[in-house]
Amino acid sequence: MSSVGRLTIVLLAALLIRAPLARASEPMHFYARAANGLALTPPMGWNSWNHFGCNVSAALIEREARAMVSSGMKAAGYRYVIIDDCWQGTRDANGTIRPDPKRFPHGMKVVADYVHSLGLKFGIYSDAGAQTCQGRPGSRGHEYQDALTYARWGVDYLKYDWCNTGGLRPRAAYATMADALRASGRPIVFSLCDWGVRKPWRWGAAAGGNLWRTTHDITDAWSGVHGFSLGLLNILDEQVGLARYAGPGHWNDPDMLEIGNGGMSDAEYRAQFSLWAILAAPLIAGNDLAHMDAATRAILTNREVIAVDQDRLGIEGQPVYRDGEAEIWARPLTGGRQAVVLLNRGTHTLSIRLKWSELGLPGYLPLRLRDLWRHKTLPVATRGMTFKVPPTSAVMLTETPLRPARSG
Repeated sequence: MSSVGRLTIVLLAALLIRAPLARASEPMHFYARAANGLALTPPMGWNSWNHFGCNVSAALIEREARAMVSSGMKAAGYRYVIIDDCWQGTRDANGTIRPDPKRFPHGMKVVADYVHSLGLKFGIYSDAGAQTCQGRPGSRGHEYQDALTYARWGVDYLKYDWCNTGGLRPRAAYATMADALRASGRPIVFSLCDWGVRKPWRWGAAAGGNLWRTTHDITDAWSGVHGFSLGLLNILDEQVGLARYAGPGHWNDPDMLEIGNGGMSDAEYRAQFSLWAILAAPLIAGNDLAHMDAATRAILTNREVIAVDQDRLGIEGQPVYRDGEAEIWARPLTGGRQAVVLLNRGTHTLSIRLKWSELGLPGYLPLRLRDLWRHKTLPVATRGMTFKVPPTSAVMLTETPLRPARSG
């Protein structure tokens, strides 16, 4: 063995010794990790799972990466191309993870290099357990080894799931991988995914995470519980009360976008995009980018809505009004502005009145409102304004306060 190889083994062993223990039967002194300086705005990108499931390959990932560029999504701010579960093959004699040789015949670094050549970033998936949710090799017991492998491949983002984790403590297990990623020497955004079961918003940042799932998986439906998965409104309801845990570098993640997958109307997809933006949520598309229609592209590349999501103040929105099927959500933005979503959850058109008092503003203050889907600036108004909101849809606005005219 070369001296370089021996040095690598020695360093790896040292790192493994230093790794925090993650067994439920053993005590652990948990300390808060310092922020890693990544994901200062919610990550934007694409993930293979919602549309393709296990049907991933090098050819597919490279095709979708090209489509991210040609569709205008890269120009709109999307960066991460993320392979979800099922890319794994087996571990070699040294325990190093290898991609499925049929699906990724030239290895993963070639795919990462191609994604990088397009000016994009490359993401991958693993699991804290011995196996992933689809039964592929997980990272349990190989955290530092996998992190070094990912760094050598050029990985920029890791989604880390929570299947087959019997006997593990989530905080400790996620902290172990966070430490391993940092020890790899490469900046890698760390996405925690325990489906919100153990309230990761309370400890995810301290465990070294940049974002954490707050709910079970989303499904392509307006509402309802579908086995393990939840409809859009069910996901939304579980975000209430979590705003104080989010901010630059650490985000609540209500799961990926379903826009363009065919289970909802375009109006409902616009509502999802609006609501995810008001939540300061990661915008991770989950459709087939290479074959999306014009309506889907227009939703995903609406720069006015994206600007709300990416606002550097980083404050997550909250509901400020509810009356039956009508809701109003708002979030502060830089420059003293606010973003507002008027949501109609029901099946009949509603007239929803936005009162300035619901935004914490005096009624006499003149506001200039901008409709982000019609790309239209509305007349200056005081006190409030009423909007007709069609069924299962949303209106999204930004408001800018103006100085009231002086009398006399």
